[in-house]
Amino acid sequence: MSETYRTPDSTGVPESAGEREQAVRARQLDAADPLAAIRDRFTLDDTVYLDGNSLGALPRAVPGRIAEVIGREWGELRIRSWTESGWWTAPERVGDKIAPLIGAAPGRVVVGDSTSVNIFKAVVGGVRMAGKGCTEILVDAATFPTDGYIARSAARMTGLAVRPVEPARIADEVTERTALALVNHVDYRTGELNDLPGITRALHSAGALAVWDLCHSAGALPVGLDAHHVDLAVGCTYKYLNGGPGSPAYLYVRESLQERFESPLPGWNSHADPFAMDPAYTPADGAVRGRVGTPDILSLLALEAALEAWDGVAIEDVRAKSLALTDFFLECVGAYVPPGRVRSVTPADHRRRGSQVSLACSGAGAVMEELIRRGVVGDFRRPDVLRFGFTPLYTSFAEAERAAWTLGEVLGALPEGEPGAAG
Repeated sequence: MSETYRTPDSTGVPESAGEREQAVRARQLDAADPLAAIRDRFTLDDTVYLDGNSLGALPRAVPGRIAEVIGREWGELRIRSWTESGWWTAPERVGDKIAPLIGAAPGRVVVGDSTSVNIFKAVVGGVRMAGKGCTEILVDAATFPTDGYIARSAARMTGLAVRPVEPARIADEVTERTALALVNHVDYRTGELNDLPGITRALHSAGALAVWDLCHSAGALPVGLDAHHVDLAVGCTYKYLNGGPGSPAYLYVRESLQERFESPLPGWNSHADPFAMDPAYTPADGAVRGRVGTPDILSLLALEAALEAWDGVAIEDVRAKSLALTDFFLECVGAYVPPGRVRSVTPADHRRRGSQVSLACSGAGAVMEELIRRGVVGDFRRPDVLRFGFTPLYTSFAEAERAAWTLGEVLGALPEGEPGAAG
C-alpha cells in the first residue's frame, strides 16, 4: 500500500464490537485521506459507484453552469455569446485545462468531436507525417474495438496495412516500414497499464510515431505526454474526467509536429481565417488545426465546469490513492470471497496497473446484476470479467470494503460449481 495511505496507529474512530477488521481499517484510511474533501464536489448517494471508468459521477458545479449557459448565454445573449461568453475559444481553453492532467503544456490540446473522430485525425495525420517507404500501422492487439476499426479504415485510405501486436512486443516488432503505432495506455478489459515511455522510445528509435489512446488513464494517473515526447494522443472526457455522457474528446499534438500536422478533416473551424470563407483551405497555427466544425457548446461548457473538481488536486496524489484503493480492494476480496470463485486479471505490480480491478468470474453477468441490485455498481465485459473502476476523487476506502464484502456475500450464497466460480 502507498506510504501516504498506510493505516494510522490511531484516528480517534472507535471500533464497534464485532465490526469487520477491514471495515475499521477503511474508516481509518478515509479519515487520513488527503483527497477525502474532494468527494463533496460530486453528486453522490448511498450507492457504491465503481463504474467511473465508464461514466464519471456528476460534479456539483455542472448543473448551475449549464443553467447559466442555457438561460443567459443562449437565452439572452444568443449569437453574441460566441464572442462575449467565450464560446469560440472554448475548445482551446478547455484543452488547456485538461493539459496538466495529461502532462502537456498549454497550446497542445484541443477539445471537440468524439474519441473515434480524433483517432481518425491522429492516425491519418500521423501517416501523412511518416517517412517515405512506410507500409504498415501497428495496432495494440488488445485494443478497444473502435481503435482497430478506425485504424483499418485509415490504412485502406492511405494504402497501408494494419498489423496487430501485443503492446509488450511493439519494441521488438517495429521496423523501418512502420509509420506509427496506435496503443491504449490502459487495457480496457484487464486494467493493465502499458509502458508509454518505453514503447514511445522504441517507436522513435525506428523512426515511427507514437499515438496513444488515454481513455482509461487520463484523470487516474500521470501520463507525461510532453516529458515522454509522445507524438499524438486522444482521449475521452466522460470517464475519470467526469465530463458527462458523450462529453467531447480531445486531441493532443506534440508542439514540434504542429506545423506538419495535416488533419484529414479540414473543417472551417480549423481554418487560419474561418470567417474569410475562402474556398482554399489554410490551416490555423498550433493545435487549433485539430478542430473541424462548430463546437458542441453545451457539452463542452459542461465539461469545463466539471473540470473545476480538479482545482488544487495533484495528479500524483490521485495516483497514490488509486493504487491504495485497488490494493485495499484486492485485499478485501481475498478476505471475503470464497476461495476459487474469482481470479484477478489486473496486474498486482503497481507499474502495470491502471485504476480498475478486473476479476474473472464464471457467470459474471449474473453476478454483476446481483451486485447492482444490492447497491454496488461496477460493470461486466464478456465473457467473464467483472470490472470495478476506482475514481480517487470521490471513491472512499469504505466503499471499496463494502463492495468486496457484498461480492463475497453474492458468491458465498452460490453452491460450489454454480456460476461464480473463477473462469
